[in-house]
Amino acid sequence: MPDLTFDAIGTAWTITTDEPLSGQQRDDVADLVAGYDRTYSRFRRDSVIAPLAQEAGTVQLPPSAVPLLRLFDTLHRFTGGAVNPLVGHSLEKLGYDAAYSFSSSGPSAAPDWTLTAHWRQAEDGTQLSTTAPVTFDIGAAGKGQLVDLVFGLLRAAGHRNLTVDAGSDLRHAGERGLRVALEHPYDATRAIGVVPLRNRALCASAANRRAWGEGLHHIVDAGTGRPVEAVAATWVLAEDAMTADGLATALFFTDPDLLAEEFAFDYVRMFSDGRATYSDAMAGVLFS
Repeated sequence: MPDLTFDAIGTAWTITTDEPLSGQQRDDVADLVAGYDRTYSRFRRDSVIAPLAQEAGTVQLPPSAVPLLRLFDTLHRFTGGAVNPLVGHSLEKLGYDAAYSFSSSGPSAAPDWTLTAHWRQAEDGTQLSTTAPVTFDIGAAGKGQLVDLVFGLLRAAGHRNLTVDAGSDLRHAGERGLRVALEHPYDATRAIGVVPLRNRALCASAANRRAWGEGLHHIVDAGTGRPVEAVAATWVLAEDAMTADGLATALFFTDPDLLAEEFAFDYVRMFSDGRATYSDAMAGVLFS
């Protein structure tokens, strides 16, 4: 049975453990999630990254920013700039803004990540500097990282059989594996297959999620400012959720064989015309 459920960062969370979480552990999870939101949310005026939307400057981020920004550096390179944490303004122009106006004023390319932003690891955290106003958006991998952080907190507290599920981005540990249905991107009542999950992370990304108009959804090519059309959904298995989440986004823009030069993962990618491709280890998980 689920031990803890709550809503945060725009999605529903379920944490399942063999032993109930203590009151202190529940508080620690809530503090961790709230702190992450206060740091990175582009929907909050009081977040750490919010001042960068007004003017160029430098902000101090926690140590967790280092692996996240390293991953964005790599995905930006492998996708030719399509994955870019400065894509927030492009999403705002399409209507996915802090006020949830869902009123599009047309596509707008994001500022170039490598030319506009610079980060460095410091003794007391990570400094992120920009040369122009930017709207930071870590949606491509941030939810996965937060899953990892919650997972790590509870593992350190002694929970060995554990599943952290944030809106179907999951990380699992334990002897008993899970069977996870892959939701059909065009019919949420159906599945296109079932994936076994044990001691790994599974993350999904789909164009039907966070969609608000004809052809308008949250998976945007930062180079053009336009939502993706060719790929409908992706699922990635990896050792950690941050990597799985980032790769699930990157597969909308680039070839899996290219990503395999850098990352160890398994995947299913479904195109808008109904075709699907998958890694060898995923053969047999899809229904015919």
